This record gives sequence, C-alpha cells and structure tokens, in this order.
Amino acid sequence: MLNRYVVCTFLVAGWLVGGISAAAQPGVAQLYDKHCASCHGSDRLGGMGPALLPQNLGRLRPEQARKVISAGRAATQMPGFGDRLAADQIEALAKYVYTPLPSVPVWGASRIRATHQVLVPTALLPARPVHHADPMNLFVVVELGDHHATILDGDTFEPIHRFKTHFALHGGPKYSPDGRFVYFASRDGWISKFDMWGLKTLAQVRAGINTRNLAVSGDGRYVMVANTLPHDLVLLDAADLSLIRVIPVRDASGRSSRVSAVYDAAPRASFVAALKDIPEVWEIPYSDHPLPVYNGPMHDYRMDEGVARQPGRFPVRRIVLDDYLDDFFFDPSYRLLIGAARNARNGQVVNLDLGRKIADLELDGLPHLGSGITWQYQGRPVLATPNLKKSEISIIDMTTWKTIKRIPTEGPGFFMRSHENTPYAWVDVFFGPNRDKVHVIDKRTLSIVRTLQPEPGKTAAHVEFDKEGRHALLSIWDMDGAVIVYDAATLSPVKRLPMVKPSGKYNVYNKITRSSGTSH
Repeated sequence: MLNRYVVCTFLVAGWLVGGISAAAQPGVAQLYDKHCASCHGSDRLGGMGPALLPQNLGRLRPEQARKVISAGRAATQMPGFGDRLAADQIEALAKYVYTPLPSVPVWGASRIRATHQVLVPTALLPARPVHHADPMNLFVVVELGDHHATILDGDTFEPIHRFKTHFALHGGPKYSPDGRFVYFASRDGWISKFDMWGLKTLAQVRAGINTRNLAVSGDGRYVMVANTLPHDLVLLDAADLSLIRVIPVRDASGRSSRVSAVYDAAPRASFVAALKDIPEVWEIPYSDHPLPVYNGPMHDYRMDEGVARQPGRFPVRRIVLDDYLDDFFFDPSYRLLIGAARNARNGQVVNLDLGRKIADLELDGLPHLGSGITWQYQGRPVLATPNLKKSEISIIDMTTWKTIKRIPTEGPGFFMRSHENTPYAWVDVFFGPNRDKVHVIDKRTLSIVRTLQPEPGKTAAHVEFDKEGRHALLSIWDMDGAVIVYDAATLSPVKRLPMVKPSGKYNVYNKITRSSGTSH
C-alpha cells in the first residue's frame, strides 16, 4: 500500500473538474476503489496515505500530477504507472484531482473533545514498571503490516509486550522527557498515550482528519499535533490528551496551509513548525516565561470555536523565508534550523534567534534532512544527510556550511543513523533496485567500509542503536519481515526477531537525551 499512496493522490483528489464527473467517468472512481481506498479511505480523507483533497494539493500543478502518475515520485515511495495506464487515463486522473468534495468535515474543538477518552486514570498508574527491563533501554517497534507496536527489551532483545495501535501510525512516536510515556500519531488524526511502565494505553483523542506528526514539549506538559487537514496545529495537555487550543495556520493575508512537521526545541522551550504551503517557520513558546531572544513578530490567532482565549499564552512567532520548508532538523544547540524544500535546489540555514536565513546549502536533489545526523569530523561539526532522489550522502561542514564530500551510494536513501559510541553511520538505499542493501560509513574517513545485504530481495531500512551504541537494529520491511540485531563493532548479525513489516524502532534513552546519531 505504501508504494501506491501518491498515485492515489492523483486518482482521487477531485471529482468533477474539467467537466469530468464520477458518473461520466466511472472507471476513474473504480480505479480509486480498487487501488487507493485501502490507503486513503473511501471518503478521501486519508488513511495509510494522506488526504486526497484539493486543499492538500496547493503546490502541485496539473502537469506535475500527470508526471507523478506516469513516472512516480521518489519521496513518496511510489512507482510510476505509465506502464499500465493509457495516456487518456493519466490525463483524466490528473484532472480528477482538483475538484473539491461536496463538503469536507469540520474538525474543530467540539469534534476533538467529543472523541477524547481517558482509558486509565492517573491514580491507577503503577508506581514501578511491571517488567524487569531497563526502562531507559526499551524500544518501541512500529509494525506497519498489521498496525501493532512491540515493546522490546534493548538488553536481551526479547519482546516484552505487543499491542494494537490505531491505523497507519505516522511521524514517529515521541517520548515524555523522563521516558515513561510514549505518544503516537496516526495518519487519520488519532493521538494516543501509552505507559511504558504499565504497558497500557492511557488516553486517546482524534485531533484532526489527516495528521503529519506530533511533538512533546521539553517540560512534558504539552503535545502539539501538526495537521494537513484541517490546516491547523492542535495543542493538547500531555497528562490526559485533553484539548487546550486549536491554532489555525494562515498567513497574514488569510491563506491557509498544511503543516509539514512540528518538533520540540526543548532548549528553547518552544515548538517549531514548518508549513507546506506558506514560506514561513513558526515558533510557539510553551514556557511560562518568554524566550530571551525575540527579534521576529509575535502573533496570536483567534481560537477555534469553543476554545477559551488565553492572552499572551502560546503566541506564534513568524519567521518569513524565501522558500518553503518541507523537511528540517536542528543543530545541537537548537539555535539553528537546517531545512530543505521539496521543490528547491538548495537547503537553507535559519537562525532562530535572529529570525532569518543566514546561509544556503549545496543540497540539490531531495535531501531527507529529517533523517540527518551530526558528528565531529577532524575537530569540526558536520551534518550528514541521505537523499531521496540522488544516490549519495552529503557531508556538510556546519561552520562554513559548505559541502565537503558527497559519498556515492547504490541508490537513494531514506534513513541514516549513528551513535556517539560507534565510529560508524548506517544508511539504507531505500529507493530503487538495491533497496535490500545498507551501507556502513566510517565517520572518521567519510567512506563506505561495508555494504550489507541482510535478506536479498527484501527492503532493509531504518537502523536504530541501543542505549550504549553496542548494537544496531535494522528493519526488514516485509509482511514476513524482521528486526535484525547487529553487533555494532563487528557488523555481524546476532539475532533475528520475526515481525510484521516493522518500520521505525525508537530507543527511549537515545531519544530523550537527543542523541546526535538519531532523529528527534
């Protein structure tokens, strides 16, 4: 289903454009029902894939839609359909995308509150873990194949607990600052809170129709949800997921935007969000005290219906850029935001203290900065990022912002990971014919020292390290898949754990300590 989800974007996102209706072109609707509904929902509001509505296609031109249907799109893991669809079908489907539904559900405060459930009261939480594993060396393994998650002991590599999740988790689970609780977001907007000690889901709420990801504040008090439908950010109380505020995402002229992603900038006590349809970055402080440096304008939106206005709380600071930011990560200080746009030739460095761009990056292609990592190379900090279109890893000096090396790979990659206690960085080649391979790069020489092929013919992806950096865990993305545990020093496999299309693995300690070898 993942490999089809963008083609479905173009199959479905409109119904009557250019005089083409579902009645006049029943084959188009049938194509959607056959190939897309399982990923995007029969109502076009999203599922495994994003919502397929004109509101979500603001930056996609009709001619681009035709090209994507025909040739595919690397960043979305989608193959081209030019070899199985006729030219007139592609043309019809490209037109089919831009017609709105007769009505799109409004998902405001009242709808959100109506879905809120507290499943386990705080008073019933256990005082200590019900298992004997090190709470700091646990993993959450997301199994996309049957929509479950497994809690894995990072010392013994034995599963502790497996439980059903909401459909199509997306954007990566996020931990509370102490690592006890983990928060999940599903593509269809469900947010849930899970207790890593008691091994139970504690609360849930549907915060949107189609959701990109969530972030947990560095003080553990708030959860911010980034939505692509409706176009808003939703602030929840981390204790029970009750609604605090809905923040519509609009520019000064009133034009709305999907949210590309939201992340916690804990050293700044703020959330930072990139917007998909507006060339701005938003910073929203959550501390009771304002940030010490604010050179950009502050802005408070009128809140959604039913939400009390709190003057001065959670103001939005706009940072206007000269390009969209679809993907970004922070330097270790969290003063600098390094970002890339899906339609840009270069990346850009934004100084959050100054509230402006300070440098361009030599990052053509489609860098996946959300998977970027950093380390010290010859006494200076460097950034390394895979590329979703080009078969290379870019190494960038973070003092001069110059690309110092491009490491050729056997295909475009998606995930790159390392750890402070290992000399190696691992990167997959997720896209293309060599997707069953993983490169191991020596951080000291910036060269590939080993290429692994864990299970020929099956996609190998998303390495994550245990707490001490002694083992690297790799996913085999297949319904008959597995997590393979490697000795991080010898690069030899030591254990295979059968799982159902496992994707991400998230180590408590590495995430809450903001390890430079993993995403945050």
